[in-house]
Formats: sequence, C-alpha cells, structure tokens
Amino acid sequence: MAHSTATLAKPAVDGSVTGSVTIKAPSSRVLSVDVLRGITIAFMILVNDPGDWKRVYEQLDHSAWSGCTLTDLVFPNFLFIVGVAIILSIQTRLARGASRRELAIHTLRRSVTIFVVAMLINLVPFFNFSHLRLYGVLPRISLCYLVAGLICLWTQKARHLLAITVGLLVSYWLLMRFVPVPGFGIPTHDIPLLAPDRNLVAWLDRGIMGFLQNTIHTGRLYEVTRDPEGLLSTIPAIGTTLLGAVTALWLRRTGGTHPTLTKARCALGMFAAGVVGMAAGLAWNPWFPINKKLWTSSYVLFAAGFALIGLALCYWLIDMTRFNETKVGKWLTWPWLVFGSNAIVAYIASAIFEKTAFLIHMGTGADGKPLTLWGWTYGHVFASGGSTKNTSVAFALAYVLLCFIPNLILWRKKIFVKL
Repeated sequence: MAHSTATLAKPAVDGSVTGSVTIKAPSSRVLSVDVLRGITIAFMILVNDPGDWKRVYEQLDHSAWSGCTLTDLVFPNFLFIVGVAIILSIQTRLARGASRRELAIHTLRRSVTIFVVAMLINLVPFFNFSHLRLYGVLPRISLCYLVAGLICLWTQKARHLLAITVGLLVSYWLLMRFVPVPGFGIPTHDIPLLAPDRNLVAWLDRGIMGFLQNTIHTGRLYEVTRDPEGLLSTIPAIGTTLLGAVTALWLRRTGGTHPTLTKARCALGMFAAGVVGMAAGLAWNPWFPINKKLWTSSYVLFAAGFALIGLALCYWLIDMTRFNETKVGKWLTWPWLVFGSNAIVAYIASAIFEKTAFLIHMGTGADGKPLTLWGWTYGHVFASGGSTKNTSVAFALAYVLLCFIPNLILWRKKIFVKL
C-alpha cells in the first residue's frame, strides 16, 4: 500500500489503493471500488474530527465498548477494500510478468513505508519518543496489508483464503474465550468475557508497552490501559482484509475465465453474501459480542457483510447502470473518485492539518486555558452561539472539505501519489 519513495503515477490499472510506478491507464477499471474507497476515507475523516467530542451524534461516534455504530464500520470497510485492491493489483502485475518474489519485496517495502510515515506523523514536531504510540490506524493497515498480501501471493484460491480466514477467526475466539488472563483468571468463569481491562488483548498490549518502556523507553497505549488497534486483535483484522480479497476474486469472474457470471449475478452474489455475513455476525454476538475495540470475530463477519452490501450497491450503480456517466451521476460520484484516488494522502493530510491546528495558539480561552487554532475556529466560526451536535458535525464536514483540497489539486494535475 506504499512504495519506498514517493512517485507520481497514472491511475493504477487495478483500481487498487496503491500503486508504485508510472503506468498506462487501464481500459477496464472497477470504478465502484474507487467510489467506495472515497466514501470510506471521507467518512473516516468526518468521524475523527468533530468540533466538540462532548457533542457528537451517536452514529458518528464509536461504541463505548460492545455494540456497533455506523462509525465502527468505517475502518473495517477500509481494510476490506485493501483486500480487494491486493488481489486486483497482484493479478494485474503477475499478468505483466512480475515474479512473486518481486511482489513480495514490493509488499514488504510498502508496508514498512506506511509504518514509518505513521511514526513520523506521531513524532513531529517534538520527537518525544517516550510517548510514541506504535499502534494506530496506519500501523494496522500496514500489518494487515503485509500479511494478507503475502498470503495472497502464496494462494489466490477463494477456498484457501476462506479457510485461512475461518482459522483466524475461530482461533481468536478460542484465545479470548478459553485462555486464562494472567492475574485475572478464566473468561466467563473468573472474569466476564471481554472485560475492558481484563482481557487477553489488553493484558498483552500492556506487557508489550511495559517491556518497550523498560528497554528502549518508548511506547504507549491510546486508552492508557488498552488500545483499540492492539497487536493480538490484528489477527481478526487480517481476516477482514482477506474477506476483501475473496470478494475481489468474485469480481474477477465477471468475464474472461467465467463469462457466464454476469455483472448482475456478481452484484446479487455480493449482496446476498453481505446479508449472510451480517446475519452470521449477529448470530455469533451472544457468545462473542460484536466489539470494534477488540475486533471480535463476530464483528469481522458483521462489518464484512456491511462492506459487501455497500460494494454491491456501488457496483450496481457504477459498473452496471453507469449512473456515473449521466450528468447528475457524474457530479455525485466525482468527489468520491477524487477522495479515493489518493485515499492515504487524504488521511495523512487530515492528521497533519489537525496536529498543526492544535499546535498554533490563539491566546487564552474563557476557561483560562490556552486556546488553539482548532478550538478558536470552532468556537468563533461554528459555535459562536453555543456548541451543539449540529455545530460539531458542521465543523467536521468543513474539515472534510479542507482535506479534499489537496486531493483535488492532485486530481486536476493527474498526479496520484503513491508512498
């Protein structure tokens, strides 16, 4: 999903999240994947940057613990698309004559680059290594991309990828359900299943960060005692990515090898699989609750089902009915194509803009505390008459538009930045 150096490239032939070198634009492209990626990254920025975290609509915030909101489905939707992009990219590059060894090195290089970029964002401008967060959205994308990419280089058979995914999800459930948590006991016997601070994921992450602090004096957890992007919970997150890869294999059957699989059957198959996935997640929920912060196996199925339904609808609208080629459709789909064309750039820009806005001080607020540019803008431009949920979401929407500007500039110059 990244390249070792920044390059300027034409649109990737596979519609993937990533690319590496300047290549010729394709004659065929799964535009629905681009649109869904754009919608996902825009919504990710929206829910990450409200004007007032105390005044947020329920569906625009994460669940406090178990349960699921619309916001909880954004990140897995992105990882699902990463999985789709992996297969599309690998098959295209293999068809051009690239070796699996070359692609494996390329995958490793991209993964490392994404991780390094994430660390730089966290460190700038003070480079305080003692409070460096090693986990996070970009590090999880990096790791899931690496593992899923290598698995897909090893096998591109749907039954193999599904078997691996099932193995990951069942293994994670067995770990969380039956392995005693040191110092606390056995889940469901001595402690509640998925107790916030007394589960295997949180215990392991605290141990890792404690070891790193004692040895290289760095590392912290986002929620102090736990982290929503912890190491062990990356196992089922890889499953989310692999389910996207399986979906890409299904998309590839709409011609060539299996010409009898029409686009209509493809869309219907994805929609049906999405319904089954959400139903399976809900069915597993009583025994292994849907929980985004622990990325439970039931959550993987539920979120993947949601992503499948979203992709099926986009596929029907874009690749089947060609709604995007109509006058109205062009204007409605264009913003998402712009966002999706440089999705990682948009996300990195949002992080940089936010950090900059919090570093610039604008005097002292009414509460006597330092007032940042972020707080000043919200208070004086959006919430001058008082902060409400509406003013908070209005600020978030404006912030999405701000992050759209770099992508728009790159789009107009036909530049697609690949890390």
